[in-house]
Amino acid sequence: MRRKVTVVGAGNVGANTAQKIAAKELADVVLVDVVEGVPQGKALDMLESAPVEGYDIRLTGANGYEETSDSDIVVITAGFPRKPGMSRDDLLLANYEVVKSATEQAAKRSPNAILILVTNPLDAMCWTALKVSGFPRERVIGMAGVLDTARFRTFIAEELNVSFENVTAMVLGGHGDTMVPLVRFTNVSGIPLAELADQATID
Repeated sequence: MRRKVTVVGAGNVGANTAQKIAAKELADVVLVDVVEGVPQGKALDMLESAPVEGYDIRLTGANGYEETSDSDIVVITAGFPRKPGMSRDDLLLANYEVVKSATEQAAKRSPNAILILVTNPLDAMCWTALKVSGFPRERVIGMAGVLDTARFRTFIAEELNVSFENVTAMVLGGHGDTMVPLVRFTNVSGIPLAELADQATID
């Protein structure tokens, strides 16, 4: 039996996540969104591109959670986006209800699933999902460190006009103002960042 991944939220992040999963043939995908017709349309587009792209995966769009039962992984991307001038914390109350509802459905229909949270403010949403689901900590994961590290590597590569594949870096901490780039351990092809950029640029 093939694995199943549910992606909650059919916006840019959710749809791209579903497409990547399908393209790599990691699992069948159920794309869920409250806006009628949107997840169905996006899932159909991806399904119809399968013969051209060369993947054989079942993609389903839904406005409810019936199709999501027995998912191996549930990725929650749904929520209100940040607008200019807003911090991630400004989204707390609005996105709490979104994540709470999605987590309740995931816990009910896929009690053995792993939850991956993308919705901001990420740290608070992970805590919400952990408490609402009752899942063990190792099955509630926030997608932050990898993203923040990738962004940091990209910024360095762009600034120094090098390939990001040659940049070694890591960002720790919360997904927001408390994140900490480990500058001292950052290098480009083994050369410390401090030898390639002045302190003002690094800051």
